[in-house]
Amino acid sequence: MSNELLLASSVFVLIGILLSAVFMLTTYLGPSRKKGANKNTVYESGISKPVGGTNIKFSIKFYIVAILFVIFDVEIIFMFPWAVNVRELGYLGLGEMFTFMALLSAGLIYIYKKKALLWN
Repeated sequence: MSNELLLASSVFVLIGILLSAVFMLTTYLGPSRKKGANKNTVYESGISKPVGGTNIKFSIKFYIVAILFVIFDVEIIFMFPWAVNVRELGYLGLGEMFTFMALLSAGLIYIYKKKALLWN
């Protein structure tokens, strides 16, 4: 066995022992779980008695807008490196970017036709 392999394996074993010891010490040094009436009460933003129920249904529109934002925001991640290397990519890279933009435009047209962004 080489010295480097022996050193690396002993370091990994030492790290494993130290992490196990730290996890065991947290049960003794950390806060204890107290049971009582105040432990299970609701407390949000300084309000001890919230108004309304906790099972509020949100409109799916919020989710759709968030997903659409992520989808159309990620296109910038692909367009920026293309814009930096546009001269090296040549006409093939230009054609690929036009294809990419056509697919995104088709997706945007589909979203408008489905009226996904209307709030009524």
